[in-house]
Amino acid sequence: MAKNMKKDEIKIYTDGAAKGNPGKAGWGAVVLFRQNFGDPKGMHEIGGRVEYGTNNQMELTAPIEALKYLARQDLAKVNVEIISDSKYVILGITEWIFNWQKNNWRNANKKPVLNKELWEKLYELTQEFKPKWTYVKGHNEHEHNDRADLIATSFAEGEPVKLKNAR
Repeated sequence: MAKNMKKDEIKIYTDGAAKGNPGKAGWGAVVLFRQNFGDPKGMHEIGGRVEYGTNNQMELTAPIEALKYLARQDLAKVNVEIISDSKYVILGITEWIFNWQKNNWRNANKKPVLNKELWEKLYELTQEFKPKWTYVKGHNEHEHNDRADLIATSFAEGEPVKLKNAR
């Protein structure tokens, strides 16, 4: 269980990977729950893969799938924090997206925003969950970030690790 978690808080560590970028790709998420949610282990891992994708697409897919998982668990009223090593995702969803929407999904260079459909889905889910977004430096010996990376990489390589599923 992560230290300093509030009673009604869920922390989600996410990561994406692509072999070849683009190429075979995977995503992973480690969801940490409080024990009072009835989950003695306090952790649930999810991951997946696509035959052809980019690292950025997988970095976006991981929080989307994690929030979809929470929605299926009917956990929309808890405090959610998403921790990612992707500044692309964090800055995109907390800052850039508002100008993209205002400018008809055009970026600062007046070009179409890449991965628009993923951004739209992530934005929709963030309206429901209102997560806090936190950056963590990747490959820096952080237990849960490293685990999300391992899940994403293993799915991208076609040899998924065994997921820990407490829920």
